[in-house]
Amino acid sequence: MTSHTPDSACGHPREYLFDNCKALLILLVVVGHFVEPSSSCEENLFLYDLKWGIYSFHMPAFVFISGYFSKKKASLRKLISSIVIPYFVYELLYYFLYLLLDKETGLYFARPKFSLWYLMALFFWRLLSPVLLKIPGHMILMTAAGLLIGCTRLDNFLSIPRVLYFFPFFLAGLHFDSSLLYRIRTRKSFLLSIGLLGGYLVFLFTDNFHRVLTPWIFYGRYSYYAMGFSVVWGAALRLACYGFSFLLLFLLLLVIPDRRTRFSVLGERTLSIYICHGFLFSILRYGTGLLDGIRHIPESLLLLIFCVLLVWILSRPVFCRITTSIARLPEYLKNISGCGP
Repeated sequence: MTSHTPDSACGHPREYLFDNCKALLILLVVVGHFVEPSSSCEENLFLYDLKWGIYSFHMPAFVFISGYFSKKKASLRKLISSIVIPYFVYELLYYFLYLLLDKETGLYFARPKFSLWYLMALFFWRLLSPVLLKIPGHMILMTAAGLLIGCTRLDNFLSIPRVLYFFPFFLAGLHFDSSLLYRIRTRKSFLLSIGLLGGYLVFLFTDNFHRVLTPWIFYGRYSYYAMGFSVVWGAALRLACYGFSFLLLFLLLLVIPDRRTRFSVLGERTLSIYICHGFLFSILRYGTGLLDGIRHIPESLLLLIFCVLLVWILSRPVFCRITTSIARLPEYLKNISGCGP
């Protein structure tokens, strides 16, 4: 079931398995954010169960894939120009947008706004990974760090709780050898994985026990105290979340198509979708209130259809050019200053 097709841009094999996986994940990111205002268990059980299922694996999977494509070490200068500077640009854009929407805000760059925590975390993951990889037992070490950070109350400061919680997934991506995966992607493993994932969906929408547990257990941001857990119970639950998320990630990689599809392009343009949807979300939530008070199945389904259309729209070249231009801002400034080549 292997399909390595040469990438038209660079002539190297492109693994469409990961493009297709990212296409699904970016859709789930958008859905997860847009259902948030109306996804309490008391108000909309359907959206609550949907959110619970999404958060149980979508960010671990994204972090894993980021690690997989970060095997080549990047210099500090490169990380600053490609991640840190765009981060500050987006933070400023959010700041001015929040001012226009009359939402409480500030220029607190150490506490990322909305989804920008991922850029900050990516910077730290890529910066620290080369050092950590030299330490024996680094996976166990960072898993322990992810458990211990839950004992603190750092909240969103420098995204440290999320950096540490998701670090094992990033390291797993760095170590991952896709050739092993392709060898076990058989029809039998596909059918087994479909069955297990289908069973998980049935469990999500019929089981009552998981509804006692907040989806925050998968966020990585909140302390055990904030979630109402003791240290022992919180750490045990977080360890179980690690195992469960890795299992769902593995099953996902066994069922996602590994050939080019009409949706593969979405996986190639996740950055523009990830960045731009947050601004529209903020406008709709804080400027209009349209995302609050969705209670019934028909309007919930309309919201999901809207998310699908939004992902497609934000994958259009015009939005890709915007994020690409911001990513290349240091290069432009260097040329303007006369210090270019």
